Amino acid sequence: MKPIISPNTRIRHPEHFEIGDYSIVDDFCYISTRVRIGVCSHVASGCSIAGGASHLFTLGDFSSLSSGVKIWCTSDDFANDIVCILPPGIDVKSKLIEGDVTFGHYTAAGANTVVMPGNVVPEGTVIGALSFVPVSFPFEPWSVYAGVPVRKVGERDREAVTQQATLLRAHIQRARGGALTS
Repeated sequence: MKPIISPNTRIRHPEHFEIGDYSIVDDFCYISTRVRIGVCSHVASGCSIAGGASHLFTLGDFSSLSSGVKIWCTSDDFANDIVCILPPGIDVKSKLIEGDVTFGHYTAAGANTVVMPGNVVPEGTVIGALSFVPVSFPFEPWSVYAGVPVRKVGERDREAVTQQATLLRAHIQRARGGALTS
């Protein structure tokens, strides 16, 4: 199945937007950075993925962003810089907070979670709703995080999740008569 991208989603740099089979980007999302979305992944309504064309957001296979998630690959430093839009060709800001954000395979962020720049959410890791992830947080694979600021609250069942993904991938390959591509 070809991916579905809502016509009500704004993608500022469509030339830098990649999405795998069986994936969906729902209504009213705003995307202003380079994006790679894997297979069988979902970006729910009202998500914002921002940071400009010089940064990349990656969402792995079998992963999800719930409604209202905010991913920041660039943010102003509110304490040390002016916080405004600058005219083209003028750069007076000296303390931008920047970094790609990567969600590995089998990951998720719950509704209205905010993820700041420079984060790598490793394979199997999930973040509960209404959480705040500070810059470059040290996640552990196959863990559950939640809170403001985010903290580890549990472990995920790696065996069950990967077994489900294997069954899903095999079902899709049989239905398509070929390989699943991202």
